Amino acid sequence: MDYKYRSYAALEAIARNTLKNFDDDLLSGQPCAIPIEKLAAHLGLCIEYQCLRKNGVILGEMVYDNTLVPVYFRDLREYTLIEVSGKTIILDESLLKGRNDGRLRFTCAHEIAHWLLHQDIYLGTGQAAALGNPKKSSEENPIVERQANQLATLLLMPKVQVKKALYSVRSKTITDPTATLAELFEVSKQAIGIYLQEHNLI
Repeated sequence: MDYKYRSYAALEAIARNTLKNFDDDLLSGQPCAIPIEKLAAHLGLCIEYQCLRKNGVILGEMVYDNTLVPVYFRDLREYTLIEVSGKTIILDESLLKGRNDGRLRFTCAHEIAHWLLHQDIYLGTGQAAALGNPKKSSEENPIVERQANQLATLLLMPKVQVKKALYSVRSKTITDPTATLAELFEVSKQAIGIYLQEHNLI
């Protein structure tokens, strides 16, 4: 599979331009959670919720073209092919149960990242880019998935806004700044903690 590898700086530029074209206040205003589902709509992407796999191995898929997608119907206890329009993000319905733990937002951002990065790979093939559950699967295309993860992180946590929020938190007496930032950006504590370490902000 041919893939155009992007440097981290290039991914930062893609995230910055995507957010700026959507709403410049998300970069210049007060730090806040990125409305990731509204960003998807701005990009012309639809979101659907289905049971993607019986065993929970797939959490999300980016469907590029009109195609048939297998989904699991629990009441029937069987897989069925359903028609899905191109430019559709399918999220596993299990993510709705933990809507506030950051997984749904990250999965949605990951699929948006696939749309922004990988149209040259998938568009016109009838294939979907899928995000697997890291506890249950191994990725078939680790570089492609890693780049989608990196861009998803940059979309949810713009560096300029994370820095701004971190300086604000440090100026106050807050016992757990990581938890405060996680709540602000609506991501997991683990995600913001890793982000701060990787960017040498803590």
